[in-house]
Amino acid sequence: MHAPIDHHTHPLPAELASAKLPTHALEQKTQAAETGESVVSPQSGLNAYDARMQAKRERYKELAAKTQAQSQAVHDRACTMSQAIPLGQPILVGHHSEGRDRNFRERIHTTYGKAFALQDKAEHYAQKAASVGAGGISGDDPAALVKLRAEMAGLEHSQNMMKAANKAIRTHNTAQARTDALVDLGFEPVMAAQLVTKDFAGRIGFPSYQLSNNNANMARIRARIAELERLRSRADVEQACEGFTYAEDTAENRVMFVFDGRPDDATRAILKAHAFKWSPTRGAWIRQLTNAGIWNGHEVLKLLTQKK
Repeated sequence: MHAPIDHHTHPLPAELASAKLPTHALEQKTQAAETGESVVSPQSGLNAYDARMQAKRERYKELAAKTQAQSQAVHDRACTMSQAIPLGQPILVGHHSEGRDRNFRERIHTTYGKAFALQDKAEHYAQKAASVGAGGISGDDPAALVKLRAEMAGLEHSQNMMKAANKAIRTHNTAQARTDALVDLGFEPVMAAQLVTKDFAGRIGFPSYQLSNNNANMARIRARIAELERLRSRADVEQACEGFTYAEDTAENRVMFVFDGRPDDATRAILKAHAFKWSPTRGAWIRQLTNAGIWNGHEVLKLLTQKK
């Protein structure tokens, strides 16, 4: 499990999103590579995190296809059953066949219901496949800092472009002069013409709320970068206690409780109350290594040692 980073980026014009990034963005990527952070290139393939996400996406796709096939098979069986009853044939009330007929029709209805339920399940798996990796940049991704810094550079570039566009519009007095100035800044002519045309509120250029939203996104990403840098630079923690071990593992990006055996009901209740979940692959109760995860880990550690 991993917690996605919350940075709902306000959509910007294509000209800004696709514009060449400032030189410092490339410098940041180079610096990240020199400091040992994971940088993924088309030549090197996927990093371990991206490979896991791709495998997870493929598993959901396979489940969706398998369940869809099951739904179709059950639906076909229901259709075949329905063909055994002549079109418009009523139930012969009082006839010796009434009971069997009612039961058979009920089985047809139930079979169609199973087909529709399987179809819903297939759609659920398809949606799960589409959502894998779509929740933003995960702290579990070893390339998270590189990706966040690149996104930050893009947002800064967009902010500068919007400010420059509004300044150019204020500087010139005619629509043509404003359009020419925007084209000189790198905007496509169509986009430049739209920016110098009044919107429904009588505004031209980029509205202030768009710059404010973009600035807020930069602040959130900047804070997330600082948090990840601090967490990844901290030393691992491993504390042996009676019956369990508490660990803060930067490589796993997890706060973990590893028990000598199965913890009792009261201990599991404490763990669950602090959002720790059992991980069979790690053999531990875990949370992501975040400020909140560490704080809750310390709270659980305090309660468990008091309990002993």
